[in-house]
Amino acid sequence: MPMTEIRWHGRGGQGAITASKIVATAAFDNGFTGAVMIPTFGTERRGAPIFSSLKIAREKIYDLSPIETPDIVVVLDHLLLDEVDVAKGLKEDGLIVLNTPKPLSAYDFGGVRLAVADVNALSAEAGLPPGRVNSGIIGALCRAFDIVPFEAVLAEIEAEFDGKKPKANAEAARLAYENTTVGVA
Repeated sequence: MPMTEIRWHGRGGQGAITASKIVATAAFDNGFTGAVMIPTFGTERRGAPIFSSLKIAREKIYDLSPIETPDIVVVLDHLLLDEVDVAKGLKEDGLIVLNTPKPLSAYDFGGVRLAVADVNALSAEAGLPPGRVNSGIIGALCRAFDIVPFEAVLAEIEAEFDGKKPKANAEAARLAYENTTVGVA
């Protein structure tokens, strides 16, 4: 498998960087020696649009630059679609994973694969505070892109959130995994 490039879009404080780190660690622990998370920091404030890059490969990765042509785009807040061109540079056979209360049919991304889930509601159902969506969006990503065993990802979520509702975070991911719709939009 060649390198897979995943660009994460969220808002400052939503946990896009933590979500990216969790997936990178789970991938590394499952044989992907090239699992590199490249956070992008600036003068962002809580609530401001941010992005992070994650590159996964079986071989060591030397390119640590931010992703410009992603295979996958993960969006933690559907309202970002009005502020940021999240699909910019997305490869022709790309995938968008979107946290949204709207159905798949509400979107038109020009025929790319789209995975949608109401991660906000599912995370709240799992017992997480409002707006805590990073664990849930990982579940939606795993449903749409099966690269690392989901149970391994759940274990990494619990390890990352040890002492901070690990079971609720894992449950948010599981609920999102089970309630993600994948299609073309």
